Order: sequence, then structure tokens, then C-alpha cells
Amino acid sequence: METIELKGEELNLEMLWRVAQGDVKVTLAGSARKKMEASRNYIEGRIKAGEVIYGVNTGFGAFSNVRISDADIVQLQKNLIRSHACGIGKPFTPKETRAIMCLRANALARGHSGIRPLVIEKILEFLNADILPVIPSQGSVGASGDLAPLSHLALAIIGEGEVWKDFNPVSVKEVLKEKGLEHLELQAKEGLSMINGCQVMTAVGLLGIYEAVRLTKLMDVAGALSLEALRGSRNAFDPLISATRPHPGEAMTAHNMRVLLGEKSPISESHADCSKVQDAYSLRCMPAVHGAAKDSLRNSLRTLEIEANSSTDNPLVFSEEGKILSCGNFHGEPVAFALDFLAISMSAAASISQCRIEKLINPSMSELPAFLAPNGGLNSGHMIVQVAAASLVSENKILSHPASVDSIPTSADKEDHVSMGTIASRKFRQVVKNAENIVAMEFLSAAQAIDLLAPLKPSGILKEVYDKIRESVPYAKEDRIFSQDIRSIKNLIRSGELLSLVEKTTGELKW
Repeated sequence: METIELKGEELNLEMLWRVAQGDVKVTLAGSARKKMEASRNYIEGRIKAGEVIYGVNTGFGAFSNVRISDADIVQLQKNLIRSHACGIGKPFTPKETRAIMCLRANALARGHSGIRPLVIEKILEFLNADILPVIPSQGSVGASGDLAPLSHLALAIIGEGEVWKDFNPVSVKEVLKEKGLEHLELQAKEGLSMINGCQVMTAVGLLGIYEAVRLTKLMDVAGALSLEALRGSRNAFDPLISATRPHPGEAMTAHNMRVLLGEKSPISESHADCSKVQDAYSLRCMPAVHGAAKDSLRNSLRTLEIEANSSTDNPLVFSEEGKILSCGNFHGEPVAFALDFLAISMSAAASISQCRIEKLINPSMSELPAFLAPNGGLNSGHMIVQVAAASLVSENKILSHPASVDSIPTSADKEDHVSMGTIASRKFRQVVKNAENIVAMEFLSAAQAIDLLAPLKPSGILKEVYDKIRESVPYAKEDRIFSQDIRSIKNLIRSGELLSLVEKTTGELKW
């Protein structure tokens, strides 16, 4: 199995995705170990000198003025983790948990936390052994780090709390005993360093971005298939147009559409001399709308990859400069803003997909049988496919209300402004899931419309896409349970099978 070394820098989306899948082992780089050892030696020297340092020998938050005796420092760490493990709600998935563990270890590997390398090694020992803490998804306001969820991670590391076994939560003590492993005894500052940071919201956000990137490419594919089924024009994707409005995503989408559609097909040739002057917005504005979503994805990815390689502890230790500095690097606002905007972007992109479904089922727009139903009346066809898509679009609108505009004072008003970034990450995750289903519905309706144009067919890669869909979802001569068809196409999306089929022919689609 391939190994990824954590250095506190250079961790990117592709690497994190592989960690989340459990495809690689993760170790601490030697260069990071040296930085951590220097940082730890420095902070221990300051402790021995009798200095009072926040989070080391003081209480936390509103208790920061309470001095803790040296004899109680180890107990302080346990109390912190136990008291802060107040997460509630449905736990994060195993994939999300692996990503959270990796990002927390990577942040600590930067050597600004003043903790022992042993702390990271223990996190990675759990990760590589697939001992995954049960981390509830609710309870973080995303301010002084993801305190509650990260405390559940730390709780398992110190031999308390629960981990997953055969898809069920069990005592971590039971699993450690089975695997012959030991828990970790935290020393000064290590408890606080385990839970100060935005790694939960960042992990969930990055995994969502990975899936959203794949989805935006497939939105182009679904849009191209719908354009063929609606006998739309290719003129809107001429490179001369995007050159006059040089947003990168617009040019990328226009390029993708040209590659997918080709110059002509039997369908396009059949309406070469039709009376239509121009198509509906949902067809000719794909470069603008899909392109804007791609631009927001790239911009937000840049923010989250910076966050993934940042020091987010408090206080931060700078051993070479001889400073221990209290700060606010744990505040989740950069991540919260990015994820809120991504939820908006993906909601809009899914909305235009739903618009195309509506065009496909509307005979006044498609010139096809109403609701794509042969023998309409007896059959309802895709009537409720579009209704379900509309429902998800409206749900996404609600989920797109930004979490980051909200704040509520916590910790006796000491932590008086918070980001709600973890809520933003969970909302974004759900928007992407809803968008996947909407795009699956568009593929379903577009394929049905293509059948109703027989004997005319699309050409090139779109014919291959159509054929791939038809391998698992046959043409609907009469009504059936369309939710099963939607699920089958969504599986083609999530597995990467559909995109892989396309990119084998087109090369990597641009985003």
C-alpha cells in the first residue's frame, strides 16, 4: 500500500480523497518530527521556568485566568476532552472521519503546537489500523476550532469513547484490546492542541468539493445530451463568444460542450433549417452558469487547501523566534465563507439542470410527447421525475442560506463571534447530494427523449453515454418505478464510471 507522509504542507485534495477511501497509509515525515521536537522542547523549557501559559497551565476559555498546578496538568487534559465531547446527532461517515483525522494530524505536524510527535503518531496509528472514532456531526459553532467533534476524536485516542466496528459503535477499549494497541496519555497543552482547529469543516468541505468537481463535469455531459434531445443549437459554444467575456469557467464549459457535441450529429442535421432563432437560457447559458460554478469550486478549493496546511492552534509556539503567541487562527470564517458560496453555486447549477428537465417534458418546448410518455394519459411518464427535481431544487435554496452570517456568543461572551463553518460544511454536503440526484434525473429524461427521436441518434461520445445509461436503465415504454432508475444512474455518477467513460474519449474535461 502506498504511503503519504505528512509534513504540515503540500497536502491536497487528491491526497485527502485517497486517505478518506482508506487506499493509503499515512506517516509523519522526518522533517515535521524535527520541527515538533524543537517546539516541544521550547515549551517545556518555558514551563520549567514557571511561566503561566494559556492552555498549558491555565483553564480554558472563560477560565483562562485560573492557574493550574503542575500536578494537575495531566488531569486537566482529560477533563478538557471529556467536558468538550458534547457532540450530538448523526455521526460523520468513516470516509469523513479518516479525512478529519488526517487533517488534524497534518495541522499538528507543522510544529507550532508545542506537542510531542507521539500525539500525531497515535492518531496515525489509529487511522492506519482503521480504528475510527465515532464523531457526532452536530455541536460545533466553528469558532475556537471544531471543539465538540474534535473532542470525540481525542476521546478515542485517550482510550475513552467509541469507535466503529462492523458498522456499529463500540467501546474503544474493546477494539484496542483486540488489536493489541495502547491509548495515549496526554501531557501539557496536548489536549487543547487536539481540538483547536477547523479540520472537521475543512475535511467535510474538501470531500464535498471532490464530488462536486466530478458532478460539474457531468452537468456538462447531461446538458449536452439534453441539448441534443431538444434539438438545440451548438452556436452558443463558439470560442469567439467566451473570448469576449474571459471568465475561465465559461471558456472551459464552452470547450467541454464542443468536445461533447462535436460539429454535428444525425439529430442536429435534422433541424438545420428549423425556424427557431435561439434556445432557452438553460441551453445557451450553460457556459455562463456551469462556468461560474466551476470558478467558485476552484476558488474555494484554493481556500480549503490553504486551510488544510495551516496552523490553527492557540497559543502558537514559535521556537526559533522565542515566542508563544495567543491568536485566533482557529476561527473558521475563511472556510465558512467558501463553503457557503459553494452551496449557493452548486444549488444554482442544479437548478439549471432542473430547468432542462422541464423543457424535456414540456411538449411546447420539446415538440415531444408530453412528459416523455408514450400513450400519455394511461402513462404519466416523467411528470413526477420533474416534480422531484423541483423539490430538491427548492430544498437546496433553503440550504443555501449562508451559515456564516450567523453568530452567537459562547463561553460567557469570551468567544463572542463564531463562524458556524461546520454547519456550512454539512449544508454544502447535502446540496451536492441533492444535485447528484437532479443530474441523474436529467440523464434519465434526456435518454428517454433521445429514444422518442428515433431513428435519429446523437453521435460520438453522447451516443456512448446514452448506451451506458441504457445498459442499466432501459427505455420506458410504459410507467414503472422511476426512483429505481434514478438510483441506478446516480450510482453511475458516484462510482465515477460515467465520467471515466466520457474522458477516455474526450480527455479530461475542463473545470
